[in-house]
Amino acid sequence: MKTILLIALLFFQQSYSQKAIVPDYYRMDEKLSKELYNIILELDLDKNFDVGEDGIEQISLAVIDLSGDQPKFGGVNYDNFIYPASVYKMYVAAEILNQVSQGKYSLYELYVAKEPNVVDKSKQINSDPRPLLNDGDTVTINYLLDLMITRSDNSASNCLIDIAQRKNIDSLLHNYNWYGSEVTRKFLKRKFEDPGYENIRGTETCALHAVDFMYKIYSNTLVNNWVSLQMKTLLGRQLDKSKLSTGLPCAAMFYHKTGWFSYWTNDVGIVDDGEVKYIIACFIPLEEEVALPKFKVLSEKVYALIKNRN
Repeated sequence: MKTILLIALLFFQQSYSQKAIVPDYYRMDEKLSKELYNIILELDLDKNFDVGEDGIEQISLAVIDLSGDQPKFGGVNYDNFIYPASVYKMYVAAEILNQVSQGKYSLYELYVAKEPNVVDKSKQINSDPRPLLNDGDTVTINYLLDLMITRSDNSASNCLIDIAQRKNIDSLLHNYNWYGSEVTRKFLKRKFEDPGYENIRGTETCALHAVDFMYKIYSNTLVNNWVSLQMKTLLGRQLDKSKLSTGLPCAAMFYHKTGWFSYWTNDVGIVDDGEVKYIIACFIPLEEEVALPKFKVLSEKVYALIKNRN
């Protein structure tokens, strides 16, 4: 058993050390990167942030301009691995839908929620009428998916991680070369983790992997057409409108996943108003109350930038 755990630990360390490389189906746009950097400078986000016991962290930002024949890529610290908070629930959802598409089970198969996975004490989105999951509740896989993405429910996420299995989620991510973005943790205290995961590193991702994931959804190439469309449907029903959504015009549809915890505030998604189309991933190592005003301005400026350059 010790040998297996050592191999697993070495694998994760090796994966984590690999550098994230921009795929060649994007055209690197240095001008876009410079313009994004100027926005970051204006918002005083181009610096090292003290994130307590986790040390020093930096922003991770990436944008894909979807106008033209070839998508154009730009960013700031886009290959910086950072704690994604609830954003990584989108990776869990992808593998669940992958397994459903393979016929392993149905979206409407029943599942019984159990301790210690049931962890939420509040709904976060107070306007959502759906109750908190309780130990012994019987719900469908589809219900858990919707709770996990639209309300970012941690209890639903823990249940779905158990169903999907972390090794399968990571296998899917590795198929697209998203090494370093492995899903290592559930959303609960380490003492309740499964054997082999009690002392594993925390989950991280980078803006490059996050926008590439969203591009696969946009182009209907994440696993297959059905999985991509299911993901887009879920992301389009996101209930958290407090971050990048605040800087977008009412006509823009935003398919996205948000996340926040302690020093981290994040948002990743596809913006489409019929004319202006782009993908953005922004991970800011700041507490939510400090980060939210910056998200609004950043979103306004990135939208205007993409609109004016095309």
